[in-house]
Amino acid sequence: MVDRPLKQRFVLDTSLFLTPEIRSGDEDLEAACLDLLGLISEAKLVHNISCYMPPSIQAELTTMLEDRAISDEVLTKLDTWVITKSPAHHEVRIPADLVYEFIDEMSERVDRGLRVSEKAVRKAEESRAETVEEHDHMTEVDKVISDLRDEYRDTLRQGVLDSREDFDLLILAQELDAGVVTEDQGIINWAEDFGLRYLKGRNFPPLLREYLAADDPDRWRDES
Repeated sequence: MVDRPLKQRFVLDTSLFLTPEIRSGDEDLEAACLDLLGLISEAKLVHNISCYMPPSIQAELTTMLEDRAISDEVLTKLDTWVITKSPAHHEVRIPADLVYEFIDEMSERVDRGLRVSEKAVRKAEESRAETVEEHDHMTEVDKVISDLRDEYRDTLRQGVLDSREDFDLLILAQELDAGVVTEDQGIINWAEDFGLRYLKGRNFPPLLREYLAADDPDRWRDES
């Protein structure tokens, strides 16, 4: 063990565990989660690197893992090695400029969403009563509505904070002076605005291996 243990802190997003980017070769979701949690536990024991999640993220991730029939072993290791902590909502201050920026951005996105809707209405009017080739049960209007939902969702939600879970993640990271680990571009954008350190989820396992290799290079660099 090193003489001066590091005291890095990271707040982890759901996307870190679910992204295929952390999987090696044909590794499935469960194996990837076990490998990641193994790295997290070693980093905690060797370098005092602590990983956190707000309760909302922990609940979201647990539900998603259970829906994918992930074993209890993964959930137990998650509860053991990732600290669940509520963010101090009433203590952490957010600059007014960031709130104004968020309001302006959402107003602009609503306008863009309306333009998407207008385009879809015109297209539906032009093509109503026609059926989609190879889908007798789906009219062209149904197809337009389906496309509208996808495009509208992307226009309003992509690259922006769109849930309390995302906000909890940032507030907790600011409170702890911790790095944010996520694959979500909206969280990354706001982490930059908050002045927070952040790391793409796919780069987190290699980072932990490098920390561990400082203490035991023969073992950890061989695994990476």
